Amino acid sequence: MNLSVSFAGVQMKNPITTASGTFGSGQEYAEIFDLSLLGAVTTKGVANVPWVGNPVPRVAETPSGMLNAIGLQNPGIDTFCERDIPFLKQYDTKIIVNVCGHAAEEYEAVVERLSEQPVDLLEINVSCPNVREGGIAFGTDPRAVEAITKRLRAKARQPIIIKLSPNVTDIAEMARAAESAGADGISLINTLIGMKIDVERRRPLLANGTGGLSGPAIHPVAVRMVYQAAGAVKIPVLGMGGVRTAEDALELILAGATAVAVGTATFADPMAAVKVIDGIRAYMERHGVSDVNDLIGAARG
Repeated sequence: MNLSVSFAGVQMKNPITTASGTFGSGQEYAEIFDLSLLGAVTTKGVANVPWVGNPVPRVAETPSGMLNAIGLQNPGIDTFCERDIPFLKQYDTKIIVNVCGHAAEEYEAVVERLSEQPVDLLEINVSCPNVREGGIAFGTDPRAVEAITKRLRAKARQPIIIKLSPNVTDIAEMARAAESAGADGISLINTLIGMKIDVERRRPLLANGTGGLSGPAIHPVAVRMVYQAAGAVKIPVLGMGGVRTAEDALELILAGATAVAVGTATFADPMAAVKVIDGIRAYMERHGVSDVNDLIGAARG
């Protein structure tokens, strides 16, 4: 039975990785299970300098999910290279580094610094605000997606995955913009914008006002958008959004995802990603599927 997949030329032992922002760089989870079981580890967002993130409160539970407004708090690229990469290299798994920035120059600084580092893929979080364009997120404007992708593709040694925002009218248009500018893959979906109000205080609960909604509540949206994006491009898709079980992951694979990330579920069950891998294997045995690649896009008819 073959569970391995090739994502933008990088061979993963299975199609499951972690979702950025939900796993750190794996240090805490390595105390619970062997990270070598994963196809890849996707790190928390890394910027060119440390970011302190947003003020608290910045997390809120919602029905079938959670809101977060962490603000991409991270220790910066220097600490990441000195501490996190050597830690991850102890394990037989691929390393996907999530890259964030406020402006193109900040993204470039991180990509250039990583060019000589032993990491496998770069996931570019284009949902960050572009301060040069008055605060618009790169990921909500196809022209901005094209521009940032083109700049980073010229600088990156590793394949780049553009992480698309679901807060757009036409996800296929955004996927095509990334592909046309040279992206090696796309990942989706990032969180949906939501809000929770404290009815006793009569004020938004999160200090930031709004936050990113993740968890099972967004899974049907993720399936729909992966289906649409995968049908619009030829580059591979990393699907995510509310994945808790093997069935959830298989929906995204059948919709066209080559690999799948497990995120919010890990907060409730640190073993969630491993259980998804085991569940995919059991599904394949039950249905007589010898190669997981035969399932990619199989729901597309």
